[in-house]
Amino acid sequence: MLLTGGSIAGAAPAPLDPAPLAAAPDIPLANVKAHLTQLQSIATANGGNRAHGRTGYKASLDYVKAKLDAAGYTTTIQQFTSSSRVGYNLIADWPGGDANQVVMAGSHLDSVTSGAGINDNGSGSAAVLETALAVARAGYAPTKHLRFAWWGAEELGLVGSRYYVNNLSSANRARISGYLNLDMVGSPNPGYFVYDDAPAIEQTFKDYFAGLGIPTEIETEGDGRSDHAPFKNVGVPVGGLFSGADYIKTAAQAAKWGGTAGLAFDRCYHSSCDTTANINDTALDRNADALAYAIWNLSA
Repeated sequence: MLLTGGSIAGAAPAPLDPAPLAAAPDIPLANVKAHLTQLQSIATANGGNRAHGRTGYKASLDYVKAKLDAAGYTTTIQQFTSSSRVGYNLIADWPGGDANQVVMAGSHLDSVTSGAGINDNGSGSAAVLETALAVARAGYAPTKHLRFAWWGAEELGLVGSRYYVNNLSSANRARISGYLNLDMVGSPNPGYFVYDDAPAIEQTFKDYFAGLGIPTEIETEGDGRSDHAPFKNVGVPVGGLFSGADYIKTAAQAAKWGGTAGLAFDRCYHSSCDTTANINDTALDRNADALAYAIWNLSA
C-alpha cells in the first residue's frame, strides 16, 4: 500500500448483479503461500526488495506471467516510466465472457525499497494470482469477461494503475463493471476491512464473511491510497479487501477479531521485516477465498 494518500464520458458501467448460487472454489492456502515463498526468494536474490525499476520487480512480474501463460490466459505487459525507471503492469484476460461487461481484480506487485513486501503487497498479488489459476482449473465460463491485473509503481503514487486507466478509451472504461482491489490481506495482527465504494461489491464481500460469522468494518485507512482510486475517479465501481497497515488495533477490534490491542495491524509495514514470517495464515486464507467468492458471484 502507498504510504501517502470525476466523471467519465460515455455510457455508465453495467451494474454488478451478484448471483448467490455461484459455486466458488476454496482457494488452497498452501498454493497462495507457495507464491509468497517465490516472491521472498526473488527479493532475496535481488537486493532484498521487489521495488519499481529494480530487478526484483521484473523477476516478480515474470514469475506471475509464466503461471498465467501456462494456465491459458492472454497476458499483456504494459510499460511505463516513473522516476526515470521503467515500470510494468501485467494484464491477464481469461478467454470468453461478455467483453462489454468486464469484472477485474488486481493488486500492486511492487514493494518498497526497504524490504521484500510480502504482506504489502505479495499477499494481495498471490491471492489474485491463485484465484486466477482457480478460474483456469475450474474451466470457469462466466457470463461476464474476467480480467486480472498486477500493478507496478503503486508505492510511488499509484503510477501503474493510473497509467492503465488513463490509457483506456472512454468506451473501454465503461465496459468495466467493477474493479476489485486486494492490498495487504495477510496482516499479522489482522482486521477484516471491506471497501464501501460500490454497494453491490461491498455486499458480496460482506455476505461471504457473514457466512463465516466474521464481522467486518468499513475500510478507511487506505482510502485513496491504493490502486482502486484511479478506477473510482473515472466512475468505475470499485471494491476490495484489506487487513490493516500501521493503524493501531483497538480493544474493541481485538475483542471481535482476536489479536493484540494496542499494536499495529502490521508492525512491519514498509519495513525490512515484511517477510514470509509477517503473514497471518488465517487472514490470508479467508481473504483469498472471499475474492474467489466475489469473482464467481459478480461475473456469473
